[in-house]
Amino acid sequence: MATAVEYHKYSMGKKLKAPYAEVMTQVKTALKEQGFGVLTEIDMKQTMQEKLGIDFRPYTILGACNPPLAQSALEAELDIGLLLPCNIIVYKAEDGGSEVRILDPQIAMGIVENPALEKIATEARHKLLKALENLG
Repeated sequence: MATAVEYHKYSMGKKLKAPYAEVMTQVKTALKEQGFGVLTEIDMKQTMQEKLGIDFRPYTILGACNPPLAQSALEAELDIGLLLPCNIIVYKAEDGGSEVRILDPQIAMGIVENPALEKIATEARHKLLKALENLG
């Protein structure tokens, strides 16, 4: 069972009872259903072990991209690539469940102060929120 979507200063997220590996699969499927592909996948547990010898909890950073939205954003502001792709984190929670957090694209793109990006950021947020709501 999943909780409702939670909103924070710069992100939106959801707590799930399901184990980390299962949630990772769910997240990728939910993103795909909303037109996002996963371009990057950073395994922080593995990275922390290899680089620092630290045993860190399962924690993955996903970089997701919706090509039509990315194209529109790049046409509106060429340097917006600095804020792409959309970042999603999935990690094992203290209670054994999982947490999913998504950087709010309206907040991220809002720092650019380009009105042409507002509609794109709103659409990206809507699609990412839908993916989040579909988890669990």
